[in-house]
Amino acid sequence: MKSKTIAGFLAGGAVLALLAGPLGAQQASPGKKEEPAAFSYSSGGRRDPFKDLLGGQEVREKRVITGFADLLLDEIKIMGIVATKADRVAIVALPEGFPVSVHEGDRFAEGYILSIGDGQVVLRKTRDRGIPLQKPRDIVKEITPEERQDE
Repeated sequence: MKSKTIAGFLAGGAVLALLAGPLGAQQASPGKKEEPAAFSYSSGGRRDPFKDLLGGQEVREKRVITGFADLLLDEIKIMGIVATKADRVAIVALPEGFPVSVHEGDRFAEGYILSIGDGQVVLRKTRDRGIPLQKPRDIVKEITPEERQDE
């Protein structure tokens, strides 16, 4: 059994030596330098796999907003402020354009309304992408110029 295995290895080695002989002679010639073959890609009707599919557009995932807790502070657009005897109410536009009234203290996904003043709303950002901030930031949003009515 051992003699058959050794004979098989020897026969395989002899075949490899015969095949490697001509290849080794080609590689060993010091005077010739082989140029690498030029690469060409044929798409064959397929799209380019490296082409930017978005064409430079920003990626925004579609989200369903079910309440203020899902709304990001950057998505809020102040449309107006209504002053009553008791307090002030801000009218904000949701990303879809629907108006909603908000009060001081109303919470959003990234923070809450700190104060509502004349023509502006101060938002306190306490989170960024769900991660609590070490130091909260105040964001001042003013009524958009097209919504402002000079009195």
